[in-house]
Amino acid sequence: MPVKIRLQRHGKKGKPYYWIVAADARSKRDGKYLEKLGHYNPNVNPADINIDVDGTVKWLDNGAQPTDTARAILSYKGVLLKKHLAEGVKKGALNEEQADKKFQAWLDEKQAKIDAKKDGLSQAESDARTKALEAEKAINEARTVAPVVEEEVAEEAADAVVAEETSEETAPAQASNEEE
Repeated sequence: MPVKIRLQRHGKKGKPYYWIVAADARSKRDGKYLEKLGHYNPNVNPADINIDVDGTVKWLDNGAQPTDTARAILSYKGVLLKKHLAEGVKKGALNEEQADKKFQAWLDEKQAKIDAKKDGLSQAESDARTKALEAEKAINEARTVAPVVEEEVAEEAADAVVAEETSEETAPAQASNEEE
């Protein structure tokens, strides 16, 4: 039975949420699976990925083939590195302690990159909020100044309309006086 490590879609329309599963290659995308290995939520930034590294390595050692997307996720979380290091231990290239030390160093470096990205995103978000607040203050100040100016303009317009009406009323009267 050929086994694939793939994503099984859950969630609602427009908000996907995936389980990472080991499943028979012939089963449906969202059908039966052999084992749930983790989950992947692409709706948050950075994406939330939780995976059972040891269980996934076991499936990979037994011949399971990951799909392209699953391979990218496994690589991102270090599962393929752990498998590579385990093969090195089997061949005698390094011992178990060295492999664990290398894997832990890689995980620490990866976590530092993720934390830096989160800090950058939170900094950008706070800068955007500050700019929006400043723009809103400027608009509010313009609104408080604008009614005073509008009142003055409205008074001038009303005076002009009154003057125009009086000139129209006197003009026909003058024309009728001239005809007589």
